[in-house]
Amino acid sequence: MQKSILVTGGAGYIGSHTVLALKDNGWNPVVIDNLVTGFRGAVPQDVPFVESNIADHDLVSAIIKKYNIIAAMHFAGSVVVPESVNDPLKYYYNNTEGSRRLIECAVENDVEYFIFSSTAAVYGATGDDPVDETFIPQPLNPYGWSKLFTEQQLKDAASISDLKYGIFRYFNVAGADPELRHGQTLENPTHLVGRSIDALMGKIDKLDVFGDALPTPDGTGVRDYIHVSDVADAHLALLAFLQRQKVSSLMNLGYGHGSSVFEVIDAIQKSIGKSVPYVIGEPRAGEAPSV
Repeated sequence: MQKSILVTGGAGYIGSHTVLALKDNGWNPVVIDNLVTGFRGAVPQDVPFVESNIADHDLVSAIIKKYNIIAAMHFAGSVVVPESVNDPLKYYYNNTEGSRRLIECAVENDVEYFIFSSTAAVYGATGDDPVDETFIPQPLNPYGWSKLFTEQQLKDAASISDLKYGIFRYFNVAGADPELRHGQTLENPTHLVGRSIDALMGKIDKLDVFGDALPTPDGTGVRDYIHVSDVADAHLALLAFLQRQKVSSLMNLGYGHGSSVFEVIDAIQKSIGKSVPYVIGEPRAGEAPSV
């Protein structure tokens, strides 16, 4: 029987690009997504798709058995920092409890490898210097805490089972499939690049820039941006590493250099040849000036 890879949140932005990468490299992805933020059309028609929540223990167990799942790539969850500040319990349920149930299914059904989509938000405020994996996490918001709690659950589960895990702490993901098969499709994007494009296209009046007096070189927030196709390829590389070395691993996933909000806006303006209309607002609660 063919071996398959379970992709949770596989109809979302990063998950769906990883599904394409898996197919391109001869793997058999199986997608589970509740379509709260994902799109069914983002998943190729020949990829098995189940519309459900990862918290459904019996269903997930059945999927693992039916498709001979040897590895899970876990992207499902809620990802909007300001929303997590306003509705923390949603994030602890969707991200932490949902992940606990998924990890439980993986261990019970002898899934060999588990790759988790964590976040650089676990670090909190980091200053201007790049952070490595030894930096002590101190999240500033429930989103970051919900991911950090999941990391710990995964480590503890692996300590009492044969499960090998890979944890990626993402920085900011941007871009689209170079073959134009998929890209950012949210109708109301929350991240900088998507919001900037919406402002350029007139879908919103102006881009909100949250603070221009932060302790950064130009006063706006600084983040490390990484292309979504590189993120997808990294998941395949990490799976190969886990299979080869049989050693669990935690890694940052980024390029190692930051770009400010103003620098990103300038890059978009130069590419498009039009000005991005924006307005300066107050910094958002729970946001680090630089990561």
